[in-house]
Amino acid sequence: MMATYLGFYDVPEGVDVGGRYDEEFAGILTRDALQFVAALQREFRDHIRYAMECRREVQRRYNSGELPGFDPATRLIREGDWACALVPPAVANRTVEITGPVERKMIINALNSGAKVFMADFEDALSPSWENLMRGQVNLRDAVNGTISFNDQARNRVYKLNDETAKLFVRPRGWHLPEDHILVDGAPVIGCLVDFGLYFFHNHAKFRATQGDCYGPFFYLPKIEHSREAKIWNRVFERAEKFAGIEKGSIRATVLIETLPAVFQMDEILYELRDHSIGLNCGRWDYIFSYVKTFQGHPDRLLPDRVQVGMTQHFMRSYSDLLIRTCHRRGVHAMGGMAAQIPIKDNPAANEAAVELVRKDKLREVRAGHDGTWAAHPGLIPPIMEVFTSNMGGKPNQIQMARREDAGNITEEDLLQRARGVRTMEGLRLNTRVGIQYLAAWLTGTGSVPLYNLMEDAATAEISRVQNWQWLKYGAVLDGEEVRVRVTPELFGRVVEEEMARIQMEVGLEKFKRGKFEEACRIFTRQCTSPELDDFLTLNAYNQIVARHPNTPSKI
Repeated sequence: MMATYLGFYDVPEGVDVGGRYDEEFAGILTRDALQFVAALQREFRDHIRYAMECRREVQRRYNSGELPGFDPATRLIREGDWACALVPPAVANRTVEITGPVERKMIINALNSGAKVFMADFEDALSPSWENLMRGQVNLRDAVNGTISFNDQARNRVYKLNDETAKLFVRPRGWHLPEDHILVDGAPVIGCLVDFGLYFFHNHAKFRATQGDCYGPFFYLPKIEHSREAKIWNRVFERAEKFAGIEKGSIRATVLIETLPAVFQMDEILYELRDHSIGLNCGRWDYIFSYVKTFQGHPDRLLPDRVQVGMTQHFMRSYSDLLIRTCHRRGVHAMGGMAAQIPIKDNPAANEAAVELVRKDKLREVRAGHDGTWAAHPGLIPPIMEVFTSNMGGKPNQIQMARREDAGNITEEDLLQRARGVRTMEGLRLNTRVGIQYLAAWLTGTGSVPLYNLMEDAATAEISRVQNWQWLKYGAVLDGEEVRVRVTPELFGRVVEEEMARIQMEVGLEKFKRGKFEEACRIFTRQCTSPELDDFLTLNAYNQIVARHPNTPSKI
């Protein structure tokens, strides 16, 4: 029998914790909790590895000229008359959901924001350092227990939860990200199993006791590309429910449709999760990133400037309409996309113009049939809420309401139609400026970054990276220039140098010196100019923030 000593985590056989010891973290990384995570890792790691290899094989086919499309083998699922489990009453109304990282003050403000749901994010809005991940688990445990508070000494203010709060959803990392600080049988645990496993283990009983019904916890599932990945999640949920002794179907999840292959698998994804599903979400920023990644071998599919790739593009509108039709046919929520705007405090006119753009976007969503939508900032919740509630006939959602007739005619050609617009020097510059600044913040532990009146996360940084790569790879010609300008490594090198000078001017010399802008610039530039497109910016950059302590044993 192993004794535990101050400063060391007590771990089960085959598990090693290489992250910094902290007494609060030890309350999360208990022996039993780690045993639960290790059991998930051992049971599902081979299935996940196979799913990742399938992704790579499919991408090789796309690179050879194949196009994604509906799978003939699953036609009967798409055409079948089946439905998902009924939506729990506690989350029937999801008109506005706010998202953000699992930071303590953010959690309190988001739960108090007036939104119907807060999605606490371990993924795109969080830099996955050991400190952020473990502190996030502590914060969520305290939030579920209702004891969370934050003393902001700079503002001389204490933040606490209101009597009425948003429903809590949690988004773990995607399948592709490892957790290098926790090893099981000598290999890093899959990051999402750490995020899900620790949160579920510590909170499922209290969550269900305080939510007023027998359902939950609730999750968002990111980066899924195929129904086989949804099937793995379904089995993870069943395993967790059996472990906890709770009813099958207690755990509920919304899947983000944020990859191009997944749009052709929406029925199949819902079918695999039908006992645990409460809908799909238009993850539109990652969807644009995935479009470029999917078509990285297709020089005839260069996107225009990212600011022009909105929901009015035919392929984007078709994706949204098909998601709504699919969800409502199966009896679950069809959630709209992110409003990334943040208040412009020093310019009321510009702020009102930005809010008006949000209103128009959300009016489009609710009229199309969406049941709710996302906001990045609490200031957007009142105008978005007003748009949705005034256009939904007093109903909490539109699942049973009339649907658009033309949505059933969406074809593969609709979903793959080429984007219209121009490619400009300013688009190249904006991509470079945003990508470097976001990555610099990410390397210092911040995953959600306000830039140019928008809240940027990993998804928009990924768009910036892959679009630069695409334009460089195929020598895109820029529009709007007096002479013909082609994107070359030499041109990109000059743009990087000039944008770094602009960043230094905007943030100030002292902040520039203290930050990781030079390191971020090297990583971003290397990925934009690489002969082969890296799958994920954050996967490559993760090595820069890992701080394992291999000489510190977890137990004695």
